[in-house]
Amino acid sequence: MSYIIIALLATVAVAALRRDEWANGRTVDAEALRSIVLKFGVTFVTLGAIIAIAVRSVVIVAPGTRGVIFNTVSGIRAQPLGEGINFVLPVVEQVTLVDIRVQKDSYDASAASKDLQVVHTKVALNFHPLPDSVARIFQTVGLNYSERLIHPAVQEAVKATTARFTAEELVVRREDVKAEIKALVEKQIVPYGIKVDELYITDFDFSRQFAEAIETKQIAEQQALKAKRDLDRIKIEADQKIATARAEAESLKMQREALTPQLIELRKVETQKFAIDKWDGKLPTVMMGGAGGGTPLLDLRNLTPGK
Repeated sequence: MSYIIIALLATVAVAALRRDEWANGRTVDAEALRSIVLKFGVTFVTLGAIIAIAVRSVVIVAPGTRGVIFNTVSGIRAQPLGEGINFVLPVVEQVTLVDIRVQKDSYDASAASKDLQVVHTKVALNFHPLPDSVARIFQTVGLNYSERLIHPAVQEAVKATTARFTAEELVVRREDVKAEIKALVEKQIVPYGIKVDELYITDFDFSRQFAEAIETKQIAEQQALKAKRDLDRIKIEADQKIATARAEAESLKMQREALTPQLIELRKVETQKFAIDKWDGKLPTVMMGGAGGGTPLLDLRNLTPGK
């Protein structure tokens, strides 16, 4: 339509240029003016219509998008337009561009856990429409498929999964919870032609009382674990002492069993030999006695004749 308006304006401009000739005293010929307007008007309007049709028949699909074609005669075309320059029937066919790149959306859901604790869960979802399914998505759901389809699917998946775990399990088994939520979401939206790329649990929010109870339990478990480790250490040390005592007792037993009469005599001979080797040639002057002390020995040198 804009091109036709431009053509009409161009016709008026040509008529204005010819007005200068009539302004010089010549009589305005209405028939000539009509002829000029018709001649140039039809030409410009025809060119404008051709240009408008040519422009509307060319559709450029940007990267990361697909073009869904709606034909006023046959309806939605199953095969979407790919990236680049495409040609359609002007007026008859209309093209709607659909983004097929990875998109991210966040959802909040509240549900009761298996032990009846209220849990507020925040979920982030990465997804994208399958390129060959954009026509079906556009026809069955529309472009606001995140609000109409994905959001209810996430809400339902979070509630169903949360009910299968206790509040404590939701924390310690986070990966299992995430996998179950993702599987349920995929079951709901994949049939429509939307692929789930990744799902993230960004936050679990519990009541203040429950959070304090969890913290207290964790502290108690840590203390119990420390006590168990101390007990294990004491037991190991006791076992080591028992093992050392058994080894010493076994050694003494083996030594006693090795003491034969022959070995005892041999040890006596070795002791006597050691004493002889250490003797300085002098006789002892005192004989060891009881509590009263030693008894002097008789000096035989004083008994020799002549002294």
